[in-house]
Amino acid sequence: MKVKDIMTSDPVVATLPGNRTDVLRQLVMENKTGVPVIKKADNKLVGFVTRQDITAKPEEEQLAMIIRKDYPNLAPNDKIEVAAKLLLDNDLHHLPVVKNKKLVGIVTPADFLQKIEDVGCEEPVEKYVRTPCVPIYEGAPLPVADAVFRMANLMAAPVLNDEGRLVGIVTDRDIFNLSTVNVSAAMSALGLGEDEDGWTWEGLRNIMKLYFNVSRIDLPKIPVKQVMISEPHTVFRKTPVSEAARIMKKYDFGQLPIRNSKDRLVAMIYELDLLVSLVE
Repeated sequence: MKVKDIMTSDPVVATLPGNRTDVLRQLVMENKTGVPVIKKADNKLVGFVTRQDITAKPEEEQLAMIIRKDYPNLAPNDKIEVAAKLLLDNDLHHLPVVKNKKLVGIVTPADFLQKIEDVGCEEPVEKYVRTPCVPIYEGAPLPVADAVFRMANLMAAPVLNDEGRLVGIVTDRDIFNLSTVNVSAAMSALGLGEDEDGWTWEGLRNIMKLYFNVSRIDLPKIPVKQVMISEPHTVFRKTPVSEAARIMKKYDFGQLPIRNSKDRLVAMIYELDLLVSLVE
């Protein structure tokens, strides 16, 4: 199977010349975490920009100074195993697909899940865990959880109770959905009208934390257990990789907690981790 068989064609893009506000507006409207960047004059790929890139340079407005110009890319006829290895080796969640220097598509770890399920890999998920698991206590106030997410660069974390048992999962979106932002100022800054179609409150809240500094965002001091997803979907140590891929694809999950028979947290498995089964 080749990259062209699983890629998303005609992806959302940012263009040069451009600025940070333009990209933020796109991320809001399209509910994306990152987009390829092309030259407006000839549609040639020049780099990639993500939420993390914008966060890393909060004072920079010019898009050309924010993007990663040496970002890896693929060709449509590359084998998907090559794509999987490139994502894994560089710890990436997006790869542009290029033909004659022009962008023709994009692939993400989620695009490989169907293939992993079809292959029927029976290896246990515990074999493919690559990163340490950072849990959060259910009684931790949201500002504390937010600090943990930022310092550990997390997008999701398992939640434990007083006995150390897994009781839920919380994402950065769950936390930020309870933040207080100046919505009118946000919409004005991004050039969004109140009656404009094409953007969502979810997308707006997801990206506004990149636009407003900490002093503009307030989190209520309620415990994590009030916003977490209780009784989350989980897998066991010996759950086959193919089954984990099926669950992730069915429910659009980017990760799954791994627990034992006593509801003790063992680890977290991410969709990117599952790609290892394709490159061994």
